[in-house]
Amino acid sequence: MLAKFPGPIRIPLVLLLLVGNILLHVVPLFAFTLVKVIVPVRTVRQACSRVLVAIAESWIGVNNRLFDLFTRIRWRVEGLDGLRRDGNYLVLCNHQSWVDIPVLQKVFNRRIPFLRFFLKQQLIWVPLLGPAWWALDFPFMKRYSRETLLRHPQLQGRDREATRRACAKFRHMPVSVMNFVEGTRFTPAKHDAQSSPYRHLLRPKAGGLAFVLDAMGDALHAVLDVTIVYPEGRRTMMDLIAGRVHDIRVHVRELPIDAGLLGDYDEDAAFRGRVKLWVNARWSEKDACFTRMLAADAASTGD
Repeated sequence: MLAKFPGPIRIPLVLLLLVGNILLHVVPLFAFTLVKVIVPVRTVRQACSRVLVAIAESWIGVNNRLFDLFTRIRWRVEGLDGLRRDGNYLVLCNHQSWVDIPVLQKVFNRRIPFLRFFLKQQLIWVPLLGPAWWALDFPFMKRYSRETLLRHPQLQGRDREATRRACAKFRHMPVSVMNFVEGTRFTPAKHDAQSSPYRHLLRPKAGGLAFVLDAMGDALHAVLDVTIVYPEGRRTMMDLIAGRVHDIRVHVRELPIDAGLLGDYDEDAAFRGRVKLWVNARWSEKDACFTRMLAADAASTGD
C-alpha cells in the first residue's frame, strides 16, 4: 500500500497520481463540453450533461480509491440510510479545511446527485480545474463586501440574481447544492473575532441559504445537515496527501424544507428573522453534535 511508503516517496507519487487522474478525466470532459456548447439541440445537450456528470463521478471515484491506497483513515459515517440518487438536496456543512471537500465527495459520491459548490468567481482561472468546474455547471459567484455596496449601491442584489441564474438550470435535473453556511473556514482567530456563541463553529450566514431556497423553491425536497469532525484537529490538504489524517467522523441528518423558509430575504424583515432563527437553531444542534462526536471518539480511543 502507498500508505507504507516514506513521505519523500509517497507525497510526489500521490501528487503525480492525482494530476494523472485529472488529465485522464478532463480530456473527455472538455470534449463533451464542446459538443454541448456547439450543438443547439436540447436533447443532445441534456445527454452531454449526463455524460459530464458520469465523468465527474468517475473522477471522484478514482480519487477516493487513491485516498484509500495512500492513507489509513478510520472513517465513521452516520446517517446515510435513505439517501436518493434522484433526489434534490441542499447540503449544509461546517467548514474547517479544504479537506472538507474530498470528505464530502467520498461520503456522497453516487449516493446522492453530483455535488455542486458555490465558487468564488476568480477560481474559474485555476488551470484545468476552473474550466472543468464551469463545464460541470458549478455556480461561480462574485461577492460584494458591505463597503463596496455602500460605495456602489447599484450593485445591491447582484449576488441574489447571480444565485437565481446559477440555480435555474438545476430545476430540471437531480442536483445537490452545497453551501458552507459559515462562509469561511474555521480558525480560532476568526472564532474569537466573531465572539461566536458556538464552541466549535463560526456564526452561520443565513443569506446564502435563503437565496438558494428562494431560487430553487419546490425543486428541492430536503436539507442534508452534515457535521464533519477531525478528532486530531483541523487538517490541511497536505496532511491528507502525506498520510497524516487518521480519523474522520461524519454525521448526516435529513431535514424537511419548511414552507416558512421560502420568501424574500432582502425585503421581508419578518421572514429574514425566521430564517436566521432556523439556521441558528440548527447550528446550536450541530455544535452539540460536534461535542458528542469528539466525546465518543475520546471514549473509543480510551477503550
